[in-house]
Formats: sequence, C-alpha cells, structure tokens
Amino acid sequence: MAVQSGVYRGVSARERAAARRLRLLEAALAVWADPDTRTTMTAVCAEAGLSERYFYESFSGLDALQEELMNEIAAEIEETSRSAADRAGDDPEARVRASVGAFVGLLLDDPRKGRVAIVESVAVPKLRQRRTELLRHLAHQSAIEAREWLGARGRSETEDETAGLLFIGGMAELVTAWLDGTLRASASEIVDAASRALLGLYR
Repeated sequence: MAVQSGVYRGVSARERAAARRLRLLEAALAVWADPDTRTTMTAVCAEAGLSERYFYESFSGLDALQEELMNEIAAEIEETSRSAADRAGDDPEARVRASVGAFVGLLLDDPRKGRVAIVESVAVPKLRQRRTELLRHLAHQSAIEAREWLGARGRSETEDETAGLLFIGGMAELVTAWLDGTLRASASEIVDAASRALLGLYR
C-alpha cells in the first residue's frame, strides 16, 4: 500500500525526486570543475549514479542543469556575503571587508564553485549570456549595498552602478587569475585588495 501511494520507506516520491535533483547538481559541480573530464550528460549521470531517465525528470538538458547550478552558486554568493556584512555591525568598512571575506572564504571552501560559475561558464556559448546577467546582477547589488553602507556622498545612482560594474568585473578577472594559478596571492591579500578597491570606488 505504501508503494502504491508513492511513499517508499517513509520517503515520498516528491522527496525522492528532490534528492535525485540535488545529486545531479552536485555531480555537475564535480564534473564541470574537473579539467580532465568532458562535461556531458553521461558523465554527470555516472557521477551521480543515476540513469538518463532520472536526469530528464529534473532537467530538460545539460545546459539547463548547468544554468541552474550557476544560479544556485550566484544566490549562495549573494546570501553568504550579505549575511557576513550584517554580522559585522554598523561600521561601513567592516561590512565591506566581511562581505568580501565571505565571498573569498566560499571559494576557499569549495574552489569548484568559482571555477564553474566564473571561469568554465565562459566556454559554454549558451551560458555566456546567463553569466553576464548574473555578474550584472551582482554589480547592481554592490551598488545598492555601497549606497546603503557608505552613503551617497554626492554620487548619482549611475555613478554607483558604474562603480559596481567595475568592481564585479575586476573581481571576476581577479578570481579567474587566482583560481588558475596565474596570480599567486593569499586569501587575506585578495580580501585586502578587493576591499580597498570597493571602498575606493565609492569614496
């Protein structure tokens, strides 16, 4: 009776589908970030231990899976950085440093996230537009937060948006160089440089 009602060992069909979806996202992160592995649906399914039938249960294709993974990483970056700033108190410089530090810490904890969202996504034509949209969204959020934390100080909203684009674009290049080993710098050096850059753009 339990199986007929969609419940198996206390887990509903919806819960099982959600768990399989999560496994596919985790597998996509592992495969896509591995330079020695070609990112294909077959490779992702093998990593997840699931058949293609279950792949199509959650995603229409590989591009859809990769885009969803990018969206989740971008949301995590935004939430992690914002939460760290809120915990830092009211001092504007402390908030900036905490926000940047949380982002760098996220990449240290799992460098694959920065690699797939910022580096590898450039090589996938169907994802380049989404990458651009996500970076511009983060730039817009940076502009909003800078005005909130540091005050307008006579700047126009256009000036804030311009500074946000400069900062996020620079951070994308900085992270790319850091992750591929071109830039040899410690995490604290990255945080220091990025924090100074952000504060300098809005002063």
